[in-house]
Amino acid sequence: MPLTLFKRGKIYHYRGTVAGRRIRGSTQTADKRRALEIASAREDREWKSHHHGPETVLTFADAAMLYRRAQKPTRFLEAVEDYWKDTPVKQITGGAVRQSAIVLHPKASGATRNRQVIVPTQAIINHAAGLELCRNLKVERFPVVTKRKEPATWPWVQAFMAEASPHLGALACFMFLTGARISEALSLRWADVSLTERRALIKQTKIGDERRAHLPPVLVAAIANIPSNREPGAKVFQYSSRDTAKPLWRAAVKRAKIKRLAYHACRHGFATAMLHAGIDPITVAKLGGWKDAKHVFTTYGHAMSDETLADRIIDTPMARSDWQNDEKAVKSKA
Repeated sequence: MPLTLFKRGKIYHYRGTVAGRRIRGSTQTADKRRALEIASAREDREWKSHHHGPETVLTFADAAMLYRRAQKPTRFLEAVEDYWKDTPVKQITGGAVRQSAIVLHPKASGATRNRQVIVPTQAIINHAAGLELCRNLKVERFPVVTKRKEPATWPWVQAFMAEASPHLGALACFMFLTGARISEALSLRWADVSLTERRALIKQTKIGDERRAHLPPVLVAAIANIPSNREPGAKVFQYSSRDTAKPLWRAAVKRAKIKRLAYHACRHGFATAMLHAGIDPITVAKLGGWKDAKHVFTTYGHAMSDETLADRIIDTPMARSDWQNDEKAVKSKA
């Protein structure tokens, strides 16, 4: 049965069966002639999809809608959706995506073009590919110049806390000892914290998950000293956004006469300190909320400058025990 029009209020809708599929939709217009054109175009698309495959009619806008309906991350989507609009997905090549990144961000770095254009565009199309609506898209990334960012250290955090307000100092301490991102820390509510159990539930904004974080005693004390009414829905660190806290953060750094480091230096410091303490990258990734242990190792695994580190190979309880047993064996033979 071909698509037929019917009204809901003033707006025309269509329904019917095309190629064995039940089709329903809104034309979003009260103009009957325009509604007939829209219904006819939809019917034509359905027949093309039936005879030649879904890729022949899938547009980027269609793929983006499917991606959003699947509740995938929506960061940076709007710009690429506006760029591609109703472009057929089959016409979007890796080279075209790279060119779109240059157009959208003519003066940006390779890392920005990769993160804000290539990644979301590829994610949308490859999600549709997973639904067998089109082919997977591979896009060559722009070269990225890796800059070594200096991590915060525990002495830096202590000096910062000494010059900061209780909630700002606790914020820095929380990020350094749990690996929380600034967005995750600022979203922390009192309902998410148990000082008696020394636990906090961190809502991981970047990867859309949650993780439980252990609170060392010094962090429990810092959070306990925050003046607050502690209503379950109230924010622990009280700042509405990172921009609100930024001038106060910089002022505390200046008063403490320490190196000017950004929020992320605390999360960076968590990973670096953990790795230098001998914690394996897989565990660090789990504790800090990173998806990929390889990323933790390559990004935060800075080489230590201490030339005497080889001493640690034998300066362990097991190694000392083995060495002492060997020494006793030598003496007994003598």
